[in-house]
Amino acid sequence: MQADDIIDRQRLRRKVTFWRIVAILIAVLGVVWAATYFTNNDETGGFTYNHIAKVKINGTIFEDEDLLERLEDIEENDFVKGVILSIDSPGGTTVGGEAIFEAVRKIAEKKPVVAQVGTLAASAGYMIASATDQIVARKSSIVGSIGVIFQYPNFEGLLDNLGVDMRSIKSSPLKAEPNFYGNTPPEAEAMIERMILDSYDWFKGIVTERRGFDPQETAQLADGSVFTGRQALENGLVDQLGGEDVARNWLTEQGLDEELDTKLWKKKPERSNFLIPGAAVTWIMKQIGLESLSQPIAEQFERRLMLDGLLSIWHVQSADQNE
Repeated sequence: MQADDIIDRQRLRRKVTFWRIVAILIAVLGVVWAATYFTNNDETGGFTYNHIAKVKINGTIFEDEDLLERLEDIEENDFVKGVILSIDSPGGTTVGGEAIFEAVRKIAEKKPVVAQVGTLAASAGYMIASATDQIVARKSSIVGSIGVIFQYPNFEGLLDNLGVDMRSIKSSPLKAEPNFYGNTPPEAEAMIERMILDSYDWFKGIVTERRGFDPQETAQLADGSVFTGRQALENGLVDQLGGEDVARNWLTEQGLDEELDTKLWKKKPERSNFLIPGAAVTWIMKQIGLESLSQPIAEQFERRLMLDGLLSIWHVQSADQNE
């Protein structure tokens, strides 16, 4: 054979080898994609046998469409005989808490629902817990913070230092008030206060109705205070102390078979526009030992979020915020 023919053949072999490797990788990724797409029973709630559904409500509360859809599926699923809401939240937007509260109440009309509080069920987190028919908390859980808050910054001093003069032309005095660029007029503060007090009265009404308090009892507890689980039990904000075993025992007392499995209904994996969906990426990260990186990043992002609207949230001011 001529030298050129040998070189051409070697080049052809290298090309064939390269495309074989590419084809194998595509096939492997396709298998992973299919596996994560079609075998999500433990993530999307596709259980076909009687069980107790467990739903985690963690972190800052928003009007979470995925969570609301999951709760609706639980309501309509005949295989779900009871529900445990595992709550660990400082609260969040009042609208988010309202939406989840209503979804939980719809479930409770059909099947028993119990809340099991972890570290924290404050503000909108407690609002959601009160939607259940039984609240179980740890002795050292933090419970309460019944109230509403509206916060906004004032950048007037910063803009003055930068030499920026912000001006606006408005159709009426209260349009776009309060703004971030100057002192809030008394009329705007009064408007915001009316909104807060209206939402606060609504929140207190929920607690009064769900916990069987009279309005005076609610008023004493709804001053924004937080309580330990033991204190919350004494003042009637929770029903029992303990963990998930106590919550399950209550469900058994409601007539559920004590042999029923508890199955966690997770958030549905996101379907991305790439070959590999989010669940597959998570699976790959797990195989290479990097799965633990995703949660801290998500938590840091959540702490930085700016929440719009009225808030029902409990937050301890950190040292760096005092500086």
